[in-house]
Amino acid sequence: MAREFYERLSAMDRFFLEIEDRNVHMHVGAAAIFEGGMLLGSDGALDFPRILRLAERVVAEVPRLRQKIHIVPGFDHPVWQDDNRFNIHYHVRHTALPHPGDERQLKRLVGRILSQQLDRGKPLWEMWFVEGLSGKRFAAVSKVHHCMIDGLAGVSLMERLLSPEARAEAGAPKPWRPRPVPPDWKLLLDEASYRLGLMEEALGALRSAARHPLETLRRGVRLAGGIAEALARGFQPATLTPLNRPIGPHRRFDWTRLDLGQVRAIGQRLGATVNDVALTLTAGAVRMLLQRRGVDVGVVRFRTLVPVSVRAEQEKGALGNRVSLLVIDLPVSESDPVRRLQRVHQETSRLKASAQAQGAAALEALSDRTVTSLFVTFARLAATTHSYNMIVTNVPGPQRPLYLLGSRMREIYPVVPLFADQALNVALMSYDGGLFWGFNADWDSLPDLHDLVDAIEREHRALLARVGRRTASTRATSKRGATLPPRATVPRQAPAK
Repeated sequence: MAREFYERLSAMDRFFLEIEDRNVHMHVGAAAIFEGGMLLGSDGALDFPRILRLAERVVAEVPRLRQKIHIVPGFDHPVWQDDNRFNIHYHVRHTALPHPGDERQLKRLVGRILSQQLDRGKPLWEMWFVEGLSGKRFAAVSKVHHCMIDGLAGVSLMERLLSPEARAEAGAPKPWRPRPVPPDWKLLLDEASYRLGLMEEALGALRSAARHPLETLRRGVRLAGGIAEALARGFQPATLTPLNRPIGPHRRFDWTRLDLGQVRAIGQRLGATVNDVALTLTAGAVRMLLQRRGVDVGVVRFRTLVPVSVRAEQEKGALGNRVSLLVIDLPVSESDPVRRLQRVHQETSRLKASAQAQGAAALEALSDRTVTSLFVTFARLAATTHSYNMIVTNVPGPQRPLYLLGSRMREIYPVVPLFADQALNVALMSYDGGLFWGFNADWDSLPDLHDLVDAIEREHRALLARVGRRTASTRATSKRGATLPPRATVPRQAPAK
């Protein structure tokens, strides 16, 4: 008989389960576009059986993909257990656009897929393969519950499915037998024992403090300050805007691609990071959107939640969430793009030097060991008290081409879910020289989503031109300095209406 198995979810993983309802869907994912290669026949049909064999091999390598949620009685804490009814055909799906499908149709399909909540009675993921896309291409749309992965874990999972080699084939998966979950009484005792472990750790910490009192005091003061700062930021309300209204279950999805080298060059000219530039472009686009809605941007306190990875090097292949959270004020009142970037950089630099991220991480670690989850309560209150208006997350991806059974992935647009009263969230991923933006929005609140995408592109061109002029002026004076890449040319894409 197989050994019993289960695995606890962390406090943050649990939060993503508990915050979900019929309108708030907590799945992350991506929409990727591939060259057809050898996977498309002469009639445009996708060789789905080959893809299915590859998916079976990946699932065999990642046990979490065959596990579902079980709740520990008494504590109501979720754990993972093997699904003894797992069926790959439920999770890996094949669909098509009416040929020749364009990007507008694909965006609408992605929105419909994102509008469907994952079934809690099964492993919490789906992968849709879409044929019929024009230009001898196909697409893949992934949905994975946020309690399973964060951004970097998602990249790790993607790299298991794809390959840097243009001609990789799937091997045969190993046989699998689901392991039984322990009886509820044993799960309850194990959970109680886990939480009582806090007492032993506390005693150990006290003994260490007695040996190193000054060092412990300095660490404790900094950590206490970080927790206080995280709590203060978590309960400081942002200004409610037209982007912060009750949402429904339906989504619209849009995207754009910028040249990563150009974005990086803009940041380097002003001593900023790629993430700073992305936040600056977002602030400029949101400024335009709010002004169109009749909002006085001069008095708005617009704040974004920015996840920051705390994943250690040895944790890079693991699933689950290893992030802390920063709340950043976006200068939507600033009309000048260069000054806006300078203000964003000052704000992010200040927060990185503060203990806010460590404080949020400490809250999560403490809540993992307590009967009432402090982190879940804190995160839920932060969401419901509107301490931030939207989420912007930036995930670094591989800078080499990846292939699905010989078909090259050309584009990948990430998805971050909407929380309650958030009509828009933005996710970015860098891949193979591009910076890919995915805009997830409430269907009813943002019928003009593509106007915001256009604004991101215009803000990029304006900032590139301004920084280029500053560089040229500096070169004329100092006779030195590198040249910026050519002006960005972003192809127009049809709105997903």
